[in-house]
Amino acid sequence: MYKVAVIPGDGTGPEVVAEGLKVLKSLGRKIGFEYETETYDFGGERTMRTGEVLPDSAVEELRQFDAIYLGAIGHPDVKPGILEKGILLRLRFELDQYINLRPVKLYPGVDTPLKDKGPEDIDFVVVRENTEGLYTGSGGFLKKGNPDEVAIQTSINTRKGVERCLRYAFEYCRKRDREKSLTLCGKTNVLTFAFDLWERAFHEIGAMDYPDIHREYAHVDATCMWMVKNPEWFDVIVTDNMFGDIITDLGAMIQGGMGIAAGGNINPDPGGVSMFEPIGGSAPKYTGKGVINPMAAISAVQMMLEYLGETRASAILEKAIVEVVRIRLKSMSAGKMGYSTSEVGDLVVEALERV
Repeated sequence: MYKVAVIPGDGTGPEVVAEGLKVLKSLGRKIGFEYETETYDFGGERTMRTGEVLPDSAVEELRQFDAIYLGAIGHPDVKPGILEKGILLRLRFELDQYINLRPVKLYPGVDTPLKDKGPEDIDFVVVRENTEGLYTGSGGFLKKGNPDEVAIQTSINTRKGVERCLRYAFEYCRKRDREKSLTLCGKTNVLTFAFDLWERAFHEIGAMDYPDIHREYAHVDATCMWMVKNPEWFDVIVTDNMFGDIITDLGAMIQGGMGIAAGGNINPDPGGVSMFEPIGGSAPKYTGKGVINPMAAISAVQMMLEYLGETRASAILEKAIVEVVRIRLKSMSAGKMGYSTSEVGDLVVEALERV
């Protein structure tokens, strides 16, 4: 019996989560696994109603679950940064979800803006460090609002944090068992302290414990170029928090858009709780219109099942997703799919019966 905490969140989050849960229910019946869910109303509406972003009890409550299923965080009537820092970053940091895992995979039938590239070319994974770097909030202002104002934001990189991220990436690359090639994405020619640590640890760990994994290094600007020009060069990419945030959005575009892109905030340690979500955000302009693509949220369920050890269920769901996007959907973009949000969920449920 798996216990799953559900945070539908803001904007279109509740709409896409409903479809993900619909698919999960159908799959549970088909495969025979049991689960129970508990829903939490964390998000912009609650914050405006109560003045509270995340109750102090929330983190401890969420530790009792096997996984968290998140819709979206971000409300147009709440100042940017409040919900993101108060909910998303707080959960990632306090639950020590130190890995952000982002598969970048183009499915057959999905359009990519890259000329002459297909599913055989776009299939790699980004492992992003998720609890350090610039996102720790270390820094501050001096003379704020004054002509002499100074703003400092410091990137924090610890040997422990860097090494555990790298080891996860090496292990993931070995388990993935494709090219067995791991690329460190950094900026050693400018960020000479932080990425000196990353590069030294990368080669030390690789040489000592992962001699079977081929190691490459690429500056972040070159990584962006090659993701567009030669995405087939990549197997697994590992990088820091900021660069990972940037290149994964580029990855989403080349795999067909935000409508198909899902990610996991992973705590791989025994007893750790991980959180899975579509990466497209709350998309408030589409709220309530029934036009948002739920496929990313359904793919987040597929990732969650893989994490929980339900590998057969995860594989079956991915086949159903592939069937629907290949045959039925006209586009991954909101309002252009040829079906409503709930109808797309129904299509996946129907496909599950055939797989």
